[in-house]
Amino acid sequence: MKLCILENDILDGELAQSYSGFAAMFLRLFERVGVDWTMEVFNTMRGEYPASFDSYDAVLLTGSRADSFSDEPWVVELRRQVSTLLGQGKKMVGVCFGHQLIALCLGAPVGRAPQGWGTGRMTYDWHRPDLPHSKDRTEISLLASHQDQVFELPPGATLVASNDFCPVASFTVGNKVFCIQPHPEFSEDVSAYLLDKRRHLLGEAQYLTSVQSLEHGHEGEHIGRMVVAFLQGQPVI
Repeated sequence: MKLCILENDILDGELAQSYSGFAAMFLRLFERVGVDWTMEVFNTMRGEYPASFDSYDAVLLTGSRADSFSDEPWVVELRRQVSTLLGQGKKMVGVCFGHQLIALCLGAPVGRAPQGWGTGRMTYDWHRPDLPHSKDRTEISLLASHQDQVFELPPGATLVASNDFCPVASFTVGNKVFCIQPHPEFSEDVSAYLLDKRRHLLGEAQYLTSVQSLEHGHEGEHIGRMVVAFLQGQPVI
């Protein structure tokens, strides 16, 4: 398996020193769930793309501080590239910003969530027990950090996970697209850092509740195994 990771942010400060970047978090996640793939990283903010995507089996889009609907030149170019890949039937995975951008390219409305920031450990209803590693599953708990959302399913998509705060938290499109709003690659330390950074934006009540939620752990590795199964071709009905 050869995976192209499009990294859509450049971390700074303590987070960069400890975790390098979003792509590095995914590399560690995939290592923890036992895969040994060829994975190559391109930073889209720096204008980096492979000369051709033809040699890659799949493309993964990471999160970002940017808005997927932004008019920033690098985001516009990323949407152009992703639209082309979707039209070619390339297998794709999107997380947070990547989830939103793929949904937008597929025709779904995306924008700033009127309910504000989604933060900390959040639990979602699970609608797809037919997916790999999902037998008997009815919910999942993951780490979230976002103020934008996908408002409706893209045409032809199937809902995978949702809750009252984020009705389109994950979706698939056939066997080609798997997208999820929360961050399976995050650790509790990453979430805590981001919560501290945004404490003044969130307000003390949400900040404290979100920090306390991190004590209960999360199921990011489950999603990691599911992404692996999806990319390796196990059926997504």
